[in-house]
Amino acid sequence: MSVRIRLRRMGSKNRPYYRVVAADSRTANQGRFLENLGWYDPRVQENDAAIKLERVDYWVQNGATMSDTVKTLVEKCRTQG
Repeated sequence: MSVRIRLRRMGSKNRPYYRVVAADSRTANQGRFLENLGWYDPRVQENDAAIKLERVDYWVQNGATMSDTVKTLVEKCRTQG
């Protein structure tokens, strides 16, 4: 099973927010996921993401790959706190 850390779109029409999830790469974007790792709200300027960095590190150590957007968010969270 290939695990991918990616964004899952939530929210209503024209008001999106995203959950950062660890999911099987073969599942649909809105399908099942293994673990919820945090959230990201693109409409808020300050403190727009909260990600459990220790869980992200756990999944990466066990072979998970991150999407490009999640890589950027994780780097941003690491520099903020």
